[in-house]
Amino acid sequence: MIDIHCHILPGIDDGAATYTESLAMARTAVNEGIDTIIATPHHQNGSYENKKLEIITYVDELNAQLKQEGIGLKILPGQENRIYGEIIQDYNQNEIITLGGNSSYLLIEFPSGFIPQYAEQLLFDLQMKGLFPIIVHPERNKEFMEHPDRLYKFVKNGVATQITASSYTGHFGKRVRKFTYQLIEANLTHFIASDAHNTKNRTFNMAQSMDLLEKEFGLDMVYYFTENAELVIDEKHIFKERPQRIKRRKFLGLF
Repeated sequence: MIDIHCHILPGIDDGAATYTESLAMARTAVNEGIDTIIATPHHQNGSYENKKLEIITYVDELNAQLKQEGIGLKILPGQENRIYGEIIQDYNQNEIITLGGNSSYLLIEFPSGFIPQYAEQLLFDLQMKGLFPIIVHPERNKEFMEHPDRLYKFVKNGVATQITASSYTGHFGKRVRKFTYQLIEANLTHFIASDAHNTKNRTFNMAQSMDLLEKEFGLDMVYYFTENAELVIDEKHIFKERPQRIKRRKFLGLF
């Protein structure tokens, strides 16, 4: 299994603080059946800046540590980019790294409470650049939850999304869990990843999410998500089902 979103690199964002913590995360990942992780430290989120060449160096160092410890896990470089207006300019200046380092897939994070007004144009411009934006954890964005048609429009226009395993398993609460289920049901998401930051309150939950996915949607849906992660690594086009709108039911005039 491949995890395309994880904060396993030590000491560079709010994920693992030390190599000891990184190795603990690696062992947990292997126990859950994960053999490859794309390390995706935060970039330009107001607290952290992690540029392409620095990330590659950290990934090489962690892979060396894993080999020394005999842990059967491979780390690939990536980046969780908070959406910002200069991202294409920075990509041209070799500061932005795609998933795996060589693919066209790029993680894009929105603020938790809203969707920037320029998002639609920027996501379009990224695609015109030959990049494939993946919106991370849309199920935890307040505006998407209240106005799911806005996410539908992005997906219909070619953008992919990635839900968090812990959201699906209920670790972020019932409301987030319900919306995550709806995103899967409506073909509005294309990846499940851990977004793991540690082995305690923000751990992987990938094995649990896959078991739940099989129970609620069947084995074909498990294959859909796992194969899409593999296609990213292989630098190939992912599978995308036709997106559907999420119907909002009114009760006494309220959503």
